[in-house]
Amino acid sequence: MKYTAILLVFVFWAGCHVKDKKAEKETKRSHPSHNYNFVEIDTSRLNYFETDYLPVYSDIYHQDGTKRFPITATVSIRNTSLTDSAFVISADYYDSYGKVLHKYLDSTLLLSPLESIELVVEEDESEGGAGANFIITWAAIKYTDQIMIQSVMISTYGQQGVSFLSDAKVIKKVFKE
Repeated sequence: MKYTAILLVFVFWAGCHVKDKKAEKETKRSHPSHNYNFVEIDTSRLNYFETDYLPVYSDIYHQDGTKRFPITATVSIRNTSLTDSAFVISADYYDSYGKVLHKYLDSTLLLSPLESIELVVEEDESEGGAGANFIITWAAIKYTDQIMIQSVMISTYGQQGVSFLSDAKVIKKVFKE
C-alpha cells in the first residue's frame, strides 16, 4: 500500500512535469530571442497594412528525390525604421497544401524601431514540406516599407550541410488615407 501511494505521487508529478516541459517548448519555439512586447491596439489608428508571403522549407529532397533532408527554418522580421514602430498582426505557418499548421502569434506584437524578432520552425517538424510558407500581416501608422522579412534555413548531417535564404514577397497592401 505504501509503495502504491509513492508510485501514484511519482506518476502524478511526472505527468505535471511533462506538461510543463511541453508548454515551455511551445513558448520557446514561438519566441526564441527575447521577451516580445504584445499590445492591444485599435487598428483604426493604423493607416497601412501589408500581407507578405514567405517561403520556408522544413525539408528538401536529395539523392533520387525520394529522400528528404530535414531543415531548421528561422523567420526573421526586422523593423528597419530608425524612428517608427510597426505592429505584427499575425504570422501563420502553412504546409505545402495551404493548410495552416501553426499560428505563431496570439496577439499583436509591437516592433519598435530597429527591433527584430525570430520565429523558428524546428528541424523535426515534418508536416510543412518543401512548399511550406508563412503568411505574415503587419501594419503601421503611416505608409512605409520599413519591414524586412526573411527566412534562413540550415541543417547538417555528418559532414554534409546546407543553408540558404528566402525573402518575403508582398501579396497585399492596404493604405487608408
